[in-house]
Amino acid sequence: MTARGCTNTPVLKERGQREVFCGLTGIIWLHRKMQDAFFLVVGSRTCAHLLQSAAGVMIFAEPRFGTAILEEKDLAGLADAQTEIDREVARLLARRPDIRQLFLVGSCPSEVIKLDLARAAERLSAEHAPHVRVLNYSGSGIETTFTQGEDACLAAMVPGLPQTEAKELLMVGALPDVVEDQALALLAAMGVGPVRCLPARRSADLPAVGPNTVVALTQPFLGDTHAALMRRGAQSLSAPFPFGEEGTTAWLQAIATEFSVSPEVFEAVTAAPRARARKAVAAQAQDLDGKSVFFFPDSQLEIPLARFLTRECGMTAIEVGTPYLHRELLASELELLEEGPVLSEGQDVDLQLDRVRTARPDLTVCGLGLANPLEAEGLATKWAIELVFTPVHFYEQAGDLAGLFARPLRRRNLLSGLAPRVEAAE
Repeated sequence: MTARGCTNTPVLKERGQREVFCGLTGIIWLHRKMQDAFFLVVGSRTCAHLLQSAAGVMIFAEPRFGTAILEEKDLAGLADAQTEIDREVARLLARRPDIRQLFLVGSCPSEVIKLDLARAAERLSAEHAPHVRVLNYSGSGIETTFTQGEDACLAAMVPGLPQTEAKELLMVGALPDVVEDQALALLAAMGVGPVRCLPARRSADLPAVGPNTVVALTQPFLGDTHAALMRRGAQSLSAPFPFGEEGTTAWLQAIATEFSVSPEVFEAVTAAPRARARKAVAAQAQDLDGKSVFFFPDSQLEIPLARFLTRECGMTAIEVGTPYLHRELLASELELLEEGPVLSEGQDVDLQLDRVRTARPDLTVCGLGLANPLEAEGLATKWAIELVFTPVHFYEQAGDLAGLFARPLRRRNLLSGLAPRVEAAE
């Protein structure tokens, strides 16, 4: 009998206290990806401290992000905010002539929310064109959660992309360069092309968009970017996301079908990396098979990861929480995720803590703020943020992805095994 998916599973919708990072965090991987871009956060010292702590940037480094900090005179209304922004941008561009794209990123202080950063970006873009293009998006924790900062950034870029009538594949989502190169090599071997990327590594390589552009998302949290591309007339592929051997194969197969790649060519290109991925996952799955997992909402990766863990690693999902469940983008994932887990959208952290304490899963995937308290209560945890900062997409990273979940369980087993020997020594 074929297992039923979760397409029609009722979703527990919660609207309460949340435990997530704000969208400013996305700057940490975006500034590494976009080599001639700069992200200028308009915010408080707290914003600056968050970025420095999250990035781990050494004092002598030259990062591609910074914070225009609101000072006392700004808060007291003694300075014209728009004039101050113009002055800071002029100073920045004079010091960093390599910048080709400048993002003004809003944050959550009420004084920033009142600022019209969109107008500032339009004015500054006209002033510094054609050398620099200035865009604006919000990374405010009031409006966005952890990964939505990337979504807001990419969505802000879409209206200014050039127009094209050519049939091209647009791969959307900020991937580490080595992972992106692997995907491009597989697609090239199948004869799929031209392939463009959003975001591009350099502004000169920004993709064009039109009615024959075929969009393949690599991340499930890009709902606003997807909608912006659809408004430009692009076509969207429906497929699971490229996590694990199964997800990667299904993602590539959807592209191969769209671009008329023969089954023989598809098999010849994917057979070897699929075998490597299956072998690598199987080695890690020995520690995961038969174990239970509970996802707190954090990154919107939760449903694809639950599919990977249950179908390829033998785990049982108890609850799969996600900040927002985008049914259109996750339709293929929900079909594959076997019926059984509670699906929850949004968060009321106190209620979810009650559920995880009752369930006592073998592994809990959650944010940094919850991990240590839950570990103190005897629950093994996995930091959700690692799943975004670590290369985990496509075949060659499938084993690493499984390993991220296996390591906390191995660590727990080692610590449990040490306890009797320590007591005996005493």
